[in-house]
Amino acid sequence: MDRVDLIPPPDGDGLAARADAYAAAPLLNCLLRELAEPVAEAGGLYTYRLPGVARLLRVRGTRRPAFPEVFTAGRWHPLGHTELVKLTAEELRRHTGLSSHDLPAEMIDSREAVAALLAARARAEAPADPYLRSEQSLVTGHPHHPAPKARGGGPVAGWLPYAPEAYARFPLVLLGVREDLVVEEGDTSALDALGQAPPGYRLLPAHPWQLDLVGRDLAEAFADGRLLRLGTTASDAWPTAAIRTLYAPDRDLFLKFSLDVRITNDIRRLWRHDLEKLGRTDTAAARAFAGGSAAWLSDRGYRTAAFAFEELAVLVRDGLAGHLLPGAIPLLAAGLVEGFAGSPLQSAPDPGAWWEAYLRAVVPPALAAFAGHGVVLEAHLQNTLVAVDADGLPVQALFRDAEGVKLLADVGRAAGWERLVYTLVVNHLTEVAAVLAEHHPGLDPWPAARRAFARHDLPEIAGLLTAPTLPGKTNLLLRWTGADGAAARYLPLPNPLARPLPEH
Repeated sequence: MDRVDLIPPPDGDGLAARADAYAAAPLLNCLLRELAEPVAEAGGLYTYRLPGVARLLRVRGTRRPAFPEVFTAGRWHPLGHTELVKLTAEELRRHTGLSSHDLPAEMIDSREAVAALLAARARAEAPADPYLRSEQSLVTGHPHHPAPKARGGGPVAGWLPYAPEAYARFPLVLLGVREDLVVEEGDTSALDALGQAPPGYRLLPAHPWQLDLVGRDLAEAFADGRLLRLGTTASDAWPTAAIRTLYAPDRDLFLKFSLDVRITNDIRRLWRHDLEKLGRTDTAAARAFAGGSAAWLSDRGYRTAAFAFEELAVLVRDGLAGHLLPGAIPLLAAGLVEGFAGSPLQSAPDPGAWWEAYLRAVVPPALAAFAGHGVVLEAHLQNTLVAVDADGLPVQALFRDAEGVKLLADVGRAAGWERLVYTLVVNHLTEVAAVLAEHHPGLDPWPAARRAFARHDLPEIAGLLTAPTLPGKTNLLLRWTGADGAAARYLPLPNPLARPLPEH
């Protein structure tokens, strides 16, 4: 009952219904996880009590709940997305005693963005490359965020040309920054190969959407010659699932930009404090992966302008070719969960063997980085690439994003372990396991997962395998209360690892 076929078909006026369904699923996941109380289950219908508004809510399915209904006046009434947003806001006001105008607007914006993306995908052609196809597949996006596709409330025409979910590709804008005003750290030499800067200037690529957003603030710099417009790159870059991180296949290079738009919980700027500690965290992560089959995509350096440090910052990240095992095909883990044409998760002839290979690729390097190097990866679905062989079997994991890495020396072991468990187990493995079981009924993924963790001699493993609950992030409450995205709050979720292993 959790399959994608719960989404209405794309015929007739079905686009609006499909947009409602895609937008409702992650919002329902948040509402049911963070506030509702389960009451009953029958025939694939799950009923919950909403204590704040004293109503019963019923949905179909669990992983991607659909067709929400509320029980009033003696019968069940279907809820469209707008009505679901209103109900959620009522529940949150009663639960927290606080009001929020921002979050309901973001939820509506997210739904409108989904509608625009569905329409654009119907007119566009998906990339032929399976890696790019996996990066650009996330129509649902974060499965436990109330507004995963919100794009800052701006007009669709402002952001749709740069949306990965719309199969976008586009050239980068090339700027020249006066040489004495360039700020950089690390290895940024790859930027100089993107074009030609005139004497006295250095090359600085810019994301065209970001330049649209902050262009007025830079008018004086363009007027007095601190900045020059030098045209665009000769070839296109492809936005990845992270939206502001682009991949240039012809140069095998990732570039991460500032973006003055709230995406999920945060304004996605390259903040000065993160850039200034980048070298330390990236060096630690690279050291943790040296010599192993798993790989770290290094954030090797950044370049920006002193007068627009955060607005124009660009981060240079390793490409794929130097890290992949011979013949391996990289795929985004989040894309495997969302689903895309040619996904090996959906077509695995032996799903149990596929899952064990997946666990072998992903779990040991994340635990080794923690135990041996004090590095806490942000090992969630969008920061993990899983490379597969010619038969679609996972053979390697590649991790990325030094901005999300924490060091035990800074956060402490207990907090670091909680963060790793959330990103690796709750955010990542539970989603992959659920999709795998959905496509292969009868498969129980958790005994293999339990064995995969039990092989590692960390003092925290015994607790992980016996604790009744795991930490789940409360994105709905976090956004409603206006907390900073980094101020994670966790609630206890049932631990699927806490089951006895079979004797054999």
